[in-house]
Amino acid sequence: MDASIPSQLVLGHALRRYTKAQLAAALGTDPRTVMRWGDGSDLPTHYKLAILYLLSKFSAPPRTDGDFTFIDLFAGIGGMRLAFEGAGGGCRFTSEWDEQCQKTYRENFGDEEIHGDITRITDQNRFDLIPEHDVLLAGFPCQPFSIAGVSKKNSLGRAHGFACEAQGTLFFHVAKIIKERQPLAFVLENVKNLQSHDRGNTFKVIMKVLTEDLGYWVPPPQIIDAKGFVPQHRERIFIVGFRREVGFSWDALRRPDPTAVTLGSILHKGDGSEEPEVSYTLGAKARVNPKYTLSDKLWNYLVAYKEKHSAKGNGFGCSVFKRSDIARTLSARYFKDGSEILIDQGKRKNPRRLTPRECSRLMGFDTPERQFRIPVSDTSAYKQFGNSVVVPVVSEVARIMKPFVMQLKESEAQGVHQGILLPASAELLAA
Repeated sequence: MDASIPSQLVLGHALRRYTKAQLAAALGTDPRTVMRWGDGSDLPTHYKLAILYLLSKFSAPPRTDGDFTFIDLFAGIGGMRLAFEGAGGGCRFTSEWDEQCQKTYRENFGDEEIHGDITRITDQNRFDLIPEHDVLLAGFPCQPFSIAGVSKKNSLGRAHGFACEAQGTLFFHVAKIIKERQPLAFVLENVKNLQSHDRGNTFKVIMKVLTEDLGYWVPPPQIIDAKGFVPQHRERIFIVGFRREVGFSWDALRRPDPTAVTLGSILHKGDGSEEPEVSYTLGAKARVNPKYTLSDKLWNYLVAYKEKHSAKGNGFGCSVFKRSDIARTLSARYFKDGSEILIDQGKRKNPRRLTPRECSRLMGFDTPERQFRIPVSDTSAYKQFGNSVVVPVVSEVARIMKPFVMQLKESEAQGVHQGILLPASAELLAA
């Protein structure tokens, strides 16, 4: 018999009481090790297996979900999860179809199953697979609504927005989950252009579905620029909704000075003040690997391309920044040539691209207390960070939402709020 089978059985029983993170802490290891025990690629020692057995058999603290629970849809590499966990939330369900994103997500969280294509669940009405939760998070794919996405699809003669079968209809799958699971609140994130797409008709449909069809209270959505939170100009729209009116206001949002942080805060110092990171930096001083410097051929091409369009009055072309600057928006196409954010290296060197580590910092995934793990190739990393949310921005959204989520959670626990039965309470009384 495979020796891993008893270990997996014992681990399975233990996981009914504990999360992988809790077991890892109790056993003096990390969640990724517990994951390897679960899939049989590694085995715990006899000593740790004995502890697992005791933990699975005897009284143990219940699985903790934090102050409130949430699900992470179109999760990417977990930017929204990081933000809402930081606010005290506990993730109960994750969905992300991209395998490379799943790899990065597991490497950094590693304590739960990642479901793939969410449409397989909604199309088959398997809503039982999605646990009850307080907050639904969904940064649903934005390509059909972005300016770049619309331009590309127009050039190919393809539909966009809700008419785009591949991605545009994914909002309706989110709506189905909201309808079935009735979370206390939700957060939807997308590109700024969502409001103006198709002369505003796309946005009108979204708001109608959320307010009239689903019955949620949705304050006017907010466009937030990441400048000040990170050294990047990046505008994104946030739509939040609550099961009933709670007095939420965007006025509570803290907006830092847009010039407060510059690129110097996220670039490799190259003076030995940070630990070298293989592939990204070299030597004891952790200087940026020369592979990120543009070749003469690519640099000359980008310069000529920019000059060509400048002569026509267009703004297309590369952008070179200094440490004292604030960058343009990092996009998923950054892996191609890095042209939207190039770092000046003086007259003796061509500009260079950001390293994936610098992209992680630019998107707010790295903090002084936490370095985000990047287990994928540079190409995949650039795509992932370019498609991500800016974590500090979402953290601020989570901060101002939390009191109202907790208010709803408390009132639902009591079953009555100002004489009005909440849906869950009404069902209980009718049973």
